[in-house]
Amino acid sequence: MKPLLKGLALGTALLSAQPTFAADRELLNTSYDIARELFAAYNEEFAEHWQEKTGETLEVKQSHAGSSRQAQAIIQGLKADVATFNQVTDIDILHSRGDLIPENWAERLPNNSSPYYSTMAFLVRKDNPKNIQNWDDLVREDVALVMPNPKTSGNGRYTYLAALGYAQDEFGDDQEKIDQFLADFLGQVRVFDSGGRGATTTFIERGIGDALLTFESEVLNIADRYEDGEYLVITPEVSFLAEFPVTWIDDYIEQNGTEELAKEYLTHLYAEDSQRLLAGFNYRIHNETVKQETSDRFRELKLKSVDEIAGGWEKAMAEHFASGGKLDQLQRRR
Repeated sequence: MKPLLKGLALGTALLSAQPTFAADRELLNTSYDIARELFAAYNEEFAEHWQEKTGETLEVKQSHAGSSRQAQAIIQGLKADVATFNQVTDIDILHSRGDLIPENWAERLPNNSSPYYSTMAFLVRKDNPKNIQNWDDLVREDVALVMPNPKTSGNGRYTYLAALGYAQDEFGDDQEKIDQFLADFLGQVRVFDSGGRGATTTFIERGIGDALLTFESEVLNIADRYEDGEYLVITPEVSFLAEFPVTWIDDYIEQNGTEELAKEYLTHLYAEDSQRLLAGFNYRIHNETVKQETSDRFRELKLKSVDEIAGGWEKAMAEHFASGGKLDQLQRRR
């Protein structure tokens, strides 16, 4: 088994292992599918923090899948205490469709309730044999891509919007050229996996594709696990501002009796030590002290927001990702 997959298998085993004692308190965190290892580490650190603060032992249970799937599971009755997702819309629907949280949920914690963020990057194979350096290299006929499906994955939607942002910068108001670039880009994708971790497995274990398109944090974590430059990270100069919003689920924490615990779990993500842990998993963070410590790891980029690229999430979802929207049209066009 390759080193990355060994690490992932170990992570899965750790997440599914049952504790040998009955903890005083329990918390359920529903999260996106490539955050398993991150929250396994954070949960251990937070359990120590909670015990020091309250004297109570704690077990944090984890549930991981594409964030859109997780949102639907919560609406359908999965009584999660907190949601730590990778797209704002997947939390918004907990209000609009489930009425489980208030409309102003993003105002309850700093940075629009996003304690960390990332962008989109490319993972290429040793020595970068296709010389992939930027978005325009991804539309060449000899380049095969692997990415999550924008229909099922926030990760995939971010990648699509990042490509759109690049095309807007490159072609200005020429919508025909923008559309052709996106059609060519989508046409080079050999596998659309349902989520980010599935895309990683396809690229690493199955050996499909010349470039994996996913979060910068994911590709940096992969490259760190391998020696001798077996995989290289390419971070384009223009990309997407990928925020990672979090919320407690008001209805469920009331039912579960976990209000104080759930709020502390998310608030503690902003603490300096927690921000340092997040940066250790190659996420970009807001804490100025930790940002200075990690400045050599995360170079300055032009990160475009969803408002700049698509006029906000509501408009992006309706125009690009709804059935019959721009994504479907571009895939048929190819």
